[in-house]
Amino acid sequence: MPNTKSAIRRVKRVKRQSLVNKLRRSRYRVALKKMNKLVEKKDIKEINKFFPTFQSELMKVAKTGVVKRKNLSRKISRIFRRIKKINK
Repeated sequence: MPNTKSAIRRVKRVKRQSLVNKLRRSRYRVALKKMNKLVEKKDIKEINKFFPTFQSELMKVAKTGVVKRKNLSRKISRIFRRIKKINK
């Protein structure tokens, strides 16, 4: 249990922030699953429509530091490579 006033405030702040982080991580996972499904279906039209949104969503998560930026960049580039293979 926190003893000082500042520690009590800090506990409240951490609780709020962890909830926000959980929401961001969830949005990232949902976007990733949706893109993977589209790639598996090989639905080029939908992929091209969703890809900019997908990339934006992942970079928003990276900007806040919930998931590391290089990790998300790697995921984006791997998915983009899979998309290029489908287009051929």
